[in-house]
Amino acid sequence: MRRMAPSAESSALAAQLRRGVLEYCVMALLQKEERYAFDLVRELSDMDGMVISEGTIYPMLARMRRDGSVETTWRESSAGPPRRYYRLSPTGRKALQGFKKEWSAFREAVDRVMDGGENDG
Repeated sequence: MRRMAPSAESSALAAQLRRGVLEYCVMALLQKEERYAFDLVRELSDMDGMVISEGTIYPMLARMRRDGSVETTWRESSAGPPRRYYRLSPTGRKALQGFKKEWSAFREAVDRVMDGGENDG
């Protein structure tokens, strides 16, 4: 018999899962086109389970810039001060490719375990 997880436990689990993949989700969005931080927040927040704030994205993007995963350019904005746009660097593309490969294998392994667990009764 399945037990429903309490809301707080469920939220903590979602946060933990999100923390582990968020950087790669940002990379995946940046591989398509360059964006500024608030665009990333908005796009990720529109996806179920990917709620994110500006307080999370800015430190992560700064770290990714230091690590060489992303590159930046400043652009003037008609709606205020200049904006820093982020794009995936060659190093970031390589990291994202590696993640996609590992994620696929990991997801399949977890699915096999979960599917097997349901059949056990």
